[in-house]
Amino acid sequence: MALLTPFWILIAGLIAIIVGFIAAGIRVVKEYERGVIFRLGRLVGARGPGLFFVIPIIESMVKVDLRTITYDVPTQEVITKDNVTVRVNAVVYYRVVDPEKAVTEVRDFMYATAQIAQTTLRSVIGQAELDELLSEREKLNARLQQIIDEATNPWGVKVTAVEIKDVELPEEMKRIMAMQAEAERERRAKIIRADGEYQAAQKLLEAAQILEQSKGAMMLRILQTLNEVAAEQANTLVFPIPIEILEYFKRKNSSN
Repeated sequence: MALLTPFWILIAGLIAIIVGFIAAGIRVVKEYERGVIFRLGRLVGARGPGLFFVIPIIESMVKVDLRTITYDVPTQEVITKDNVTVRVNAVVYYRVVDPEKAVTEVRDFMYATAQIAQTTLRSVIGQAELDELLSEREKLNARLQQIIDEATNPWGVKVTAVEIKDVELPEEMKRIMAMQAEAERERRAKIIRADGEYQAAQKLLEAAQILEQSKGAMMLRILQTLNEVAAEQANTLVFPIPIEILEYFKRKNSSN
């Protein structure tokens, strides 16, 4: 029995080594991850999701997350095309679509994407005027997304959206814009008043032409005016007699 002891110890040791070897090679990759496998330094491919085996020592694995990553671009101080200094920040949404390229084509795809986003933001804002930055933000967002996506495409990274968040203006520029807005409101108010006076003058002209064509209508209008004036609380009433009344009575007498 003593002679069998070393044998069984050897068998137990071999079993332990085999179990340890297998356990060391087991890998589990989640649904939103992929494992990029290298065999003796050469790229084998991406595996997952699920359970698979990697040969210890001979093969190695790098996990890559395929979920959308949100990167908040720090505030950048930029001079616009019309020489206005502004402070702008943005947010970039991107994800890995090719895990093999994300590992082999760039050392750190997250850092590289962040640097591309910062430099592109400064470049695009520097080529735009202030009015375009304030009123055509969607257009600038689309341009930023296109440029960043083209730069990151060789790394297997897809930029899904870029949004400019805040635009900070100097205090002096804010005052100038407030004065400009006030002047614009005054201009619109004057145009509305002038248009109202023009329409009223047109209506008065039309009414005068109608009254001129009908003497009876003119007389009725004069009598209505006399009635309105007589209703006023005043001791003395001065009312000029229009020539139309004299002509009316003249025609009346001649007809008799």
